[in-house]
Formats: sequence, C-alpha cells, structure tokens
Amino acid sequence: MPHPAPRQQLLGQHRECCALRGKGWNRRHATVNYVFSHSPYKLYQYHVLVMAEMVRRGYKPSVEWLDKNHRGKGMSPHENLVEIPLAHPIYPEHHAEYLKECLDNLAKKNVMLL
Repeated sequence: MPHPAPRQQLLGQHRECCALRGKGWNRRHATVNYVFSHSPYKLYQYHVLVMAEMVRRGYKPSVEWLDKNHRGKGMSPHENLVEIPLAHPIYPEHHAEYLKECLDNLAKKNVMLL
C-alpha cells in the first residue's frame, strides 16, 4: 500500500480481504477478478499488509486472520496453502495504471491521497 488509505477505505480493504478469503473466493466481481487467477496465498500476503497497517493505526484485527489457512467462521480452512515468495507488487496487476484507476475512484468519492 504505497499511499496511506483513509480509515474507511482501510477497514473496507480488511473486510474485502476477509470476504475474499472466505465465501467470496472465486465469486467473480470486475474489480477483484484478477485475484482468482493467483494462489490464495497472495491474498493472504496482501491481507497481512492491510492488517499490519491496521495495527500501526491502533486497530486490533482478529488474530485468526494471521493464519494463512483461515477462511473465516463456518468455513473449512485451507489444508495447507503452499507459501510463495513475496513479490513487489504482490499482484502483477497492481501496476501504475491500476493505482491511477484506484486513486481516480477515490477522487470521485472526494477522497484525495496525493
């Protein structure tokens, strides 16, 4: 996360990561479809970054989400997700054009980060 997200967007990212790691996995949606073409471990890696920023700001996300295999309450965990090296960016789709699209989307909501 190169730009610190406002509170509402940060917490929204956490909720979205939780949903995608759980029942939302492979449920297609235009803004997140790229996630499903990668290992669920990449989503875990991204979620860890989101939670680290939450902790830095004084929030206390549930520690269960730090388990790479956790998928949420009522969901069977992954058997044992294969760990993959952390890439920068985590998703190759998180390139400059994608960042611009995200920032433009926030600007439409009157949220300015730059």
